[in-house]
Amino acid sequence: MKQFTYTIQDSMGIHARPAGLLVKAAAAFKDTTIEISSNGKKADVKRIMAIMSMGVKQGAEVTVTCEGADEDAAAEAMEKFFKENL
Repeated sequence: MKQFTYTIQDSMGIHARPAGLLVKAAAAFKDTTIEISSNGKKADVKRIMAIMSMGVKQGAEVTVTCEGADEDAAAEAMEKFFKENL
């Protein structure tokens, strides 16, 4: 299991556009479970409605957990995505 924490920088938090891109990026890792958690809520990163329902705002700290066959690559790709888009 690999995980990292990230503080959301986007002034709108995790909104529709980056959430859609996040789901698309996560879909490349079919054999890995990727979850995001923040403020006691948890969601599967491959489900856009689950991410949107979390209501993550700017300044919120999120923890991303990757577990599965290609967890190292998934964690690296997710961390890069968060830094570039959120």
